[in-house]
Amino acid sequence: MARRKIVVAMMMHETNTFSPVPTPLASFRPLSGPAAIEEFRDTNTQLGGFLDVAKEANAEVIVPLAAGAHPSGYVEKSAYEDMCDAIVGACGAIAGTTVFQIKGFPYRLEDLMGDGDLSEAHRNGRYVTLRLTSAMYHRFHAPHDCRIEQVTYISGDTWNVNPIALKRVERLFCKNERAVLRTRLAASGHLITLVPVAAILVASIRLPFLDGVRDLRRLGRNVISCSADFAKGAEIGWFQHGSTIVLFAPDGFTLCDQVKEGAVIRMGQPLMRLP
Repeated sequence: MARRKIVVAMMMHETNTFSPVPTPLASFRPLSGPAAIEEFRDTNTQLGGFLDVAKEANAEVIVPLAAGAHPSGYVEKSAYEDMCDAIVGACGAIAGTTVFQIKGFPYRLEDLMGDGDLSEAHRNGRYVTLRLTSAMYHRFHAPHDCRIEQVTYISGDTWNVNPIALKRVERLFCKNERAVLRTRLAASGHLITLVPVAAILVASIRLPFLDGVRDLRRLGRNVISCSADFAKGAEIGWFQHGSTIVLFAPDGFTLCDQVKEGAVIRMGQPLMRLP
């Protein structure tokens, strides 16, 4: 019998409308993953209670977010946005097979994917970079009904992927640990590619649909054939903390109007339009 998996998230705040003191993100001290579990284990709190019950049931617990602030004034809008699903980084048209990690810092798809044929399939297509900060929801889901046909795991460094690092380290995404997910859309047959890129403190990409493979780092560089079907919105995998995902589509796709650098994206919002 498979081990039961439980996802528990927490965000608590008592808003005092009479208080003139706003509540910033720092007041919430957002945590996720093992750090959140360690912080709340064996504590007389709601989350601590869930962790106790899960331990008794020998269940695996996933904590995408645990955040709480003392009673105070209205929560700042930026605090909510920082605990959202993703922030759009570089995005737009692929120039041949060259894209940008940030303005002025290009990289080639061949170097990122390690597959010349796959990179050619996205020549002159479109791409979106989604940044997941440590306080954000750091699980990723199928953007459409699809089938993942192949996973290429590429070991690498664990550079921070924040905007400061992207302006200092050339071809950063091509240097970090990553997984290249070759994906086929069910309805149209179009080939898209998802590339989760690991980062500092998060060099662990989990893809539970790969039978018997829990930690990709144990494989070293490897190409894994598979045939995993996902309905739109179904969970594909997760990072142990925040990081980055880059979505590539072939020529003919267009970005949705709200997909612009710096925009906040919520789970379920469309990223691209099919041809």
